Amino acid sequence: MTREDWGNVKQRLLKTVGQNNYTTWIDPLKLKQSEDGIATISVPTTFFGNYVSQNFSDLILHEMKAYDKTLSRLNFSVANRDRSVAPGTTHKAAQDTSGQASSGSVADTATSKIQSRRPGVAPYAAPLEARFTFDTFVVGKPNELAHAAARRVAEGGPVTFNPLFLYGGVGLGKTHLMHAIAQELMVRQPDLNVLYLSAEQFMYRFVQALRDRKMMDFKEIFRSVDVLMVDDVQFIAGKDSTQEEFFHTFNALVDQGKQIIISADRAPDQIKDLEERVKSRLQCGLVVDLHPTDYELRLGILQNKVENHRRTYPELDMDGGILEFLAHRISTNVRVLEGALTRLFAFASLVGRKIDMELTQDCLADVLRASERKITVEEIQRKVSEHYNIRLSDMIGPKRLRSYARPRQVAMYLCKQMTSRSLPEIGRRFGGRDHTTVMHGVKRIEELRISDGQIAEDLELLRRALEA
Repeated sequence: MTREDWGNVKQRLLKTVGQNNYTTWIDPLKLKQSEDGIATISVPTTFFGNYVSQNFSDLILHEMKAYDKTLSRLNFSVANRDRSVAPGTTHKAAQDTSGQASSGSVADTATSKIQSRRPGVAPYAAPLEARFTFDTFVVGKPNELAHAAARRVAEGGPVTFNPLFLYGGVGLGKTHLMHAIAQELMVRQPDLNVLYLSAEQFMYRFVQALRDRKMMDFKEIFRSVDVLMVDDVQFIAGKDSTQEEFFHTFNALVDQGKQIIISADRAPDQIKDLEERVKSRLQCGLVVDLHPTDYELRLGILQNKVENHRRTYPELDMDGGILEFLAHRISTNVRVLEGALTRLFAFASLVGRKIDMELTQDCLADVLRASERKITVEEIQRKVSEHYNIRLSDMIGPKRLRSYARPRQVAMYLCKQMTSRSLPEIGRRFGGRDHTTVMHGVKRIEELRISDGQIAEDLELLRRALEA
């Protein structure tokens, strides 16, 4: 194999694994030599070589065979050393040889099982993110059903609902659950053929098989798996040939009693340009919505992340109320929320300052500005009056009847939580009331939210309606 061929292989890998994986794991690889059916690839470190051999070796070999059919094996060699890394070496083995303790985590165990897949399946599988396990998934009301369903599927056993269809917006945990299911299944049942990939990769492999006239190989690979997991299935909408093949693959696996797990950014019936027969198939199992995160879940996620950051930055001190502030202000995307916390800890460490409110607002000014809620006081008043079936004029008027006072306090509480308006401004929008009245109303609802289940449910319904 020539250097030019190796360059072409890397470009094909870029299309398959995506830019992030390519930059991190593929681009640093260098072809050292190729002879006697063995390609020797130079890697920067032993750990790097072990990770690539576990997660990408079959895929790399598959692409290299397109240019040199005599190749049968890869050998990873650490640059400037004599040590080589045999394909299939586990994380544990790599750590033991370097004198470090092995973690023995579910993620490490699952990664070590990848090489036990049947020949032909692994080249199509996308790498799994080791940190995306059930242990690191924070469960709350908005995602508890999806988490329970994912856990049930990950236990294996008889297929109870097929497919499991998970949907929700960006950063709500769909991909995390998909990776967690795959890794749990690999640990519990090492002999299972678990194939996880994105819908984009499915389409790419399908087109590649058509081009290379290897459709029978493609069909055999996809229809011989025990568990098929396809992420972001909305990507195939409008792509007729890919949908056709996906439909037939789906039917073949269901007929064999094999488990299918799908994720998308919306419900099947809301995916535009998706064929009706595909929609119907996707809806025949369990369809689960991952709702937008509520305040409690966001706070739980932050508290979980803080424990990890404290191990990296043990010297840092944080004022109380910072996590609560972030959980309130950054509400739409968990990835943005986690990224904001990472930036905050890194910034505080670099400047050598305590994490207080001033530092938080300075460091995260752009994130907080982008996450600023566009919800208005008037919109909240209208939603609350509709929810409690009272007239808007009665809610903001002078009447003190309980049937009006409680909805008024709920609306004040939501205005305080979901807008940047000050207490005096909110008071003026409620019939010119004093800011102390607003303060009393907000405090009262905070107390009732804990003790009164109905009020807590009303607040959650109203919050979702306003954030939708």
